[in-house]
Amino acid sequence: MSLFKLKKKEKIKYGWFGNYKSWEELVARSGGYESDNILEITKDSLLKIKNGQAVYERDSVLFDKKLYPYSIISTLLFAAIECEGNLNIIDFGGSLGSTYYQVKDLIPSSVKIHWSVVEQKEYVKCGQKLFQDDVLKFHFDIAESMSAKKADVLLLSSVVQYLEKPHDFLNEIKAYNFKYILFDRTSFIKNDQPDRLTLQIVPPDTYKAEYPAWFFNERKLLEHFGDYELKAEFESYVPGEQDIEIDSVKAGYDKGFFLVKLEAHSN
Repeated sequence: MSLFKLKKKEKIKYGWFGNYKSWEELVARSGGYESDNILEITKDSLLKIKNGQAVYERDSVLFDKKLYPYSIISTLLFAAIECEGNLNIIDFGGSLGSTYYQVKDLIPSSVKIHWSVVEQKEYVKCGQKLFQDDVLKFHFDIAESMSAKKADVLLLSSVVQYLEKPHDFLNEIKAYNFKYILFDRTSFIKNDQPDRLTLQIVPPDTYKAEYPAWFFNERKLLEHFGDYELKAEFESYVPGEQDIEIDSVKAGYDKGFFLVKLEAHSN
């Protein structure tokens, strides 16, 4: 009887945990975001989307009904109109084109799209081999992508919180002078608390993985973009991401921002 009770107490948890000081400590424990199984599961799911065998994928999980991110779609259409019918996007951390496949049905055919995913090396190789076409491209870094085709829009969907040094990255991207920066599903900490580094344990029905994940101070993150207008802000379209538990306390939330370069908008 005592052994049975112990097993019940050892029930595996998933979600977000802790308040860590060291990224290296977490990567050593968890293995990080580069596990081969994540790529393989994502590849299999996106191939079903590409081949018309499924309608919608999010975080490698397939769904039988598409959930449209209308905030992303509306901001991309805004950018396309202002750019005279052209929509040139860098989708940083865009997996194998998940967001592209999610939104492309609601982008009119009159809009000329160039969608470049910048990802980890193995994702880029896989993307170039299995998913790349006249619209969807894959590159190893932003500089390479910009050399191939100058982008107006930088899309950051559920990615900045998984970077080791996110604030350094946000400083670096300003050098590219994007007209529009679109944050989506970005994690923040409540009550104006400092940035918090957590361990994210993925639900086992998605895939087996653990990795470091940041929750940002929203005000501090936006301070990187003093030369941009905050055109719109919006809650995550994914159920449950508006109120996230950390250590079983509702302490975080996901949301997005649409930023427009002040010079670009004034022209």
